[in-house]
Amino acid sequence: MKSYRKVLTVRVPQRRAFVNITEEVRKAVKESGVKEGLVLCNAMHITASVFINDDESGLHHDMEVWLEKLAPEKPYSQYRHNGYEDNADAHLKRSVMGREVVVAITDGKLDFGPWEQIFYGEFDGMREKRVLIKVIGE
Repeated sequence: MKSYRKVLTVRVPQRRAFVNITEEVRKAVKESGVKEGLVLCNAMHITASVFINDDESGLHHDMEVWLEKLAPEKPYSQYRHNGYEDNADAHLKRSVMGREVVVAITDGKLDFGPWEQIFYGEFDGMREKRVLIKVIGE
């Protein structure tokens, strides 16, 4: 069995953003040489997420609005954690959106549904963060 590891560095200039990382994952799968297997992508920070969804701006806007209703950034005083940093909402948003995705690799390609894309979700940005891509298979 082959195993391949790659780390993406992501830095968004604002506090929150959704970044399509599908092409970077495709490149990693190609670099790995794996034809049949799995690829795991996970955010290596507890205020960020990796998830699969459609790459449609209206949907991204709706997700941002929904997440902000679930875990509003302000007032900072509403969260106990914010005695340390003002990012408690980012931790909660990550809990909802998830840490990782696993995608099948078939014939050397991501085996997706018709609209699926892989996204990095940033909820406490303006600094470098990492995404692990781990490919295993034959």
